Amino acid sequence: MKKSGILNPELCAVIAGIGHTEFLVIADPGLPIPKGVPVIDLSLVRDIPKFMDVLEAVKEELVIESFFIATEIKTQSKNLYQQIRQSLPGLPESELCHEEFKRKLAQAKAVIRTGESTSYANIALVAGVNF
Repeated sequence: MKKSGILNPELCAVIAGIGHTEFLVIADPGLPIPKGVPVIDLSLVRDIPKFMDVLEAVKEELVIESFFIATEIKTQSKNLYQQIRQSLPGLPESELCHEEFKRKLAQAKAVIRTGESTSYANIALVAGVNF
């Protein structure tokens, strides 16, 4: 058993195995995930776990080079967007419309499903390198 950090074995394995420029998605429970993309479903009940709790845990273990979000989060979920920016200061950000974001999911290394009920609570974290 690990002493600290992420305890979920599937999530630990995905983070350990992700390569440079591959991406991992943290998603709300409503995001449609294409067949064949691994899903790590952490959702328990509405809002458990919260999107930001999962992001905070993942960012402690994943080298993040950049991230991308759906443009709609900036207007539909301003508070969550501000929390993301505060959590990932200085990282390059890209935006796609929500439909494009959903299409890119087919390329994700994995999708982590949260219980978050905030609209557009989805982010793709692009892996960097630690050297």
